[in-house]
Amino acid sequence: MSSQPEPSAPARKTRVLILFGGRSGEHVISCATAGGVMRAIDRERYEVIPVGITKAGQWVLAADEPERWEITPGNLPEVTATGGEVLLPLAVGQRELRVLEPGQFPRELGEVDVVFPLLHGPFGEDGTLQGLLELADVPYVGPGVLASAVGMDKQFMKLVLAGQGLPIAPYTVIRPGEWDRNPAAWTETVAGLGLPVFVKPARAGSSLGITKVDDLADLPAAIAEARRHDPKVLVEAGVVGREIECAVLGGREGERPRASLPGEIVVTDAHHGFYDFEAKYLDEAGVELSCPADLPPHLVDEVRDVAVRTFEAVGAEGLSRVDVFVTTDGQVIVNEINTMPGFTPFSMYPRMWEKSGITYPELIDELIQLALQRPTGLR
Repeated sequence: MSSQPEPSAPARKTRVLILFGGRSGEHVISCATAGGVMRAIDRERYEVIPVGITKAGQWVLAADEPERWEITPGNLPEVTATGGEVLLPLAVGQRELRVLEPGQFPRELGEVDVVFPLLHGPFGEDGTLQGLLELADVPYVGPGVLASAVGMDKQFMKLVLAGQGLPIAPYTVIRPGEWDRNPAAWTETVAGLGLPVFVKPARAGSSLGITKVDDLADLPAAIAEARRHDPKVLVEAGVVGREIECAVLGGREGERPRASLPGEIVVTDAHHGFYDFEAKYLDEAGVELSCPADLPPHLVDEVRDVAVRTFEAVGAEGLSRVDVFVTTDGQVIVNEINTMPGFTPFSMYPRMWEKSGITYPELIDELIQLALQRPTGLR
């Protein structure tokens, strides 16, 4: 009697560590992004390990409950130190997580295949986390150390883009202490840019700390507001034009990055003046998000080309959103690149890809696969 072959063990699901929260002012946005990904990720294919970082920087096991992390009226989600503290692997070849709970021995949480870092702003989107993961030789979604750092610091981002021949708006940078030493001289410098200007923290996102200045008398208060988020301040000349965004997705196996159809943001509530934090996250009725943007075909092509060139200029990988202005005379001017854009189902990045033929769950899968296929370290 012939023996029957042993039944094969079911294939293990790919283990994805979804990392969110963090120490930056964009903690809430990161939580909302994580909730969206938890809800949409293919559970038949991926095992999810949600890990949150508290505002104090503690890594903890987080609830795998998408609704808990949504931004709703009266509720801004936050990671708190209520679960076991997560201990990270720091040696090459080790990908096992451990959990340390009060009064208990550390327990094994298992090996992680890939990290999906959904952190916005400093201490997560700026290359610091990426460097940690590179040291541990752990694959992760999104751009690497240098691209993340350049994309976070608007001063160096503009230097790189200008060096690659990409069009940017005129600007000046006020470094720590410079404004206090000679505010009159800096006011004169800013006046040379023309009004209005936008005063921004050099290393922040989600429109935190940004002020539109139409009168130089308001400049000191605008600089003080920006310095609440970053001691380095960037002042940029206002550009008259439409705010257009384009989502970029890394290419497979050496191919060039892919650009989505562009989208447009129109602020309909004059109370905001521009697409600020409140308009983005707390007053959806005050803005219109249009995708695809109503642009002639040649401008659609130019926006997509500029977006891909911007992605390549900073050496980005995985994903980025490129924001541009399209002026009345048809110029395309780069505003910034965001190396970890908002990623809720309602954010512009996934919405633009959905209009371009890639659904939200498919987009999550593609980003994970891109991360698994690329090597860590020098590449």
